[in-house]
Amino acid sequence: DTSDTWITERTGIQVRHIAEPRTANSDLCVEAARMALDDAGVDPADLDIVVVGTLTPDMPFPSTACFLQAKIGATRAYGLDLSAACSGFVYSLSVADALIRAGRGKKALVVGAEILSTVVDYTDRSTCILFGDGAGAAVLSECPEGEGVLSCHLHSDGNLWQLLQCPGGGTVHPYSPEMMEQRLRSIRMMGNETFKHAVLKMVEVAGEALERNGVRIDDVKLFIPHQANLRIIQVVGKRLGIPEERVFVNLERYGNT
Repeated sequence: DTSDTWITERTGIQVRHIAEPRTANSDLCVEAARMALDDAGVDPADLDIVVVGTLTPDMPFPSTACFLQAKIGATRAYGLDLSAACSGFVYSLSVADALIRAGRGKKALVVGAEILSTVVDYTDRSTCILFGDGAGAAVLSECPEGEGVLSCHLHSDGNLWQLLQCPGGGTVHPYSPEMMEQRLRSIRMMGNETFKHAVLKMVEVAGEALERNGVRIDDVKLFIPHQANLRIIQVVGKRLGIPEERVFVNLERYGNT
């Protein structure tokens, strides 16, 4: 049986949030964006760039970023979506940072938002217990050299695509009654292999970032990993040699969003 205890022991997740039916991704984006803009003291009309990282957009096009731009009144900003699944927010942050550094704008809103409940197969307990719905946002602005985003390190390995995928709904498996019947529009995961690669690559890229910036792990006051699974976070923290009290964890309240 898939009990609360069974889920918590294997994932660390106690609560997940599911959006109301017909909630648009951009609706969640709006709430997170307004909070971030208020915290930053930035008027939406002063934004130049809006980047949304998501694999569950409002629709194929226009971009969710364009819907968000309209809803918050960011009349001067250009918007784009970026699809990089679990890495979506980090990729979006890196793109916004690069655009500002290239002189393509001075202020950027970056949002990571997912309504993963729309692509979960609730007959597959290996995945349906993990994913939730939610959004988070950050505001970037021009700053002196040596401040702000110190470095970004992005990697991909397309050879591992079968480990974690949502195969239906694109040009490989277009929408059709057969596609829906086979549940190809749902997330599929090879859990054990995904776990191994996640731990290995998170440790490697963390080391890469530390080395690039001349920082030792002992100097890190807070390590914020992807909130996928408590076991992954714990193993990565141990391999990096960082104490548990300096590892940020909130997946018990949100799941993997």
